[in-house]
Amino acid sequence: MRMRKLKNLEPRQARCGDLWITEPETMAGRWHSLMPEAGQLWLEIGCGKGKFTAETALAHPEALLLGMERVPEAHVMAMERARELGVTNARYLIQDAEWLDRCFAPGELDRIYLNFCDPWPATRHARRRLTHRDFLERYARALKPGGRIHFKTDNTDLFEFSINELEMTGWKLYDVTRDLHHDGPVGIMTGYEEKFHAQGVPICRLEAAYEG
Repeated sequence: MRMRKLKNLEPRQARCGDLWITEPETMAGRWHSLMPEAGQLWLEIGCGKGKFTAETALAHPEALLLGMERVPEAHVMAMERARELGVTNARYLIQDAEWLDRCFAPGELDRIYLNFCDPWPATRHARRRLTHRDFLERYARALKPGGRIHFKTDNTDLFEFSINELEMTGWKLYDVTRDLHHDGPVGIMTGYEEKFHAQGVPICRLEAAYEG
């Protein structure tokens, strides 16, 4: 769903300047300087309005959370949410996943979250899916050895496509489930996930580590 434009976008962004990394490509290899005491560096690609990033940061003060979002209106809402919750270990960047290699040094990330990304259902758009092998190559470079992707979706076709891409490109799968909340809520949920759970929509989830 396309977000409506915000007339007061720029002043709202300015008020969150302490959370906004405006030139993320200059931070490659230096992200830990933002929080030297952080033992882990985690990235959510497509963080939307930021519920998951902010709540995960609160639950894991030992990690530095990065929320990557390409839609400015959602990006500013994510930053505002973090400020309202008093989050100190999260930062946000406006960027597309295609720029991952420019924004992160090889082996810099410990974890990547992909939550309810666009399934791009048309076959001709397969390369745009964030679990296409082209993106998986970027993730493999950015993650430390043993670092993991955490992937959730309500789209079963995308899930099966993702499993195939991961297995074909040298990733080992962990904790694969096609009905995450069968016995009740599990872990921190995104806004989409809360809605789907309330409607009884099954959530697919997996973790994967690159083994080459």
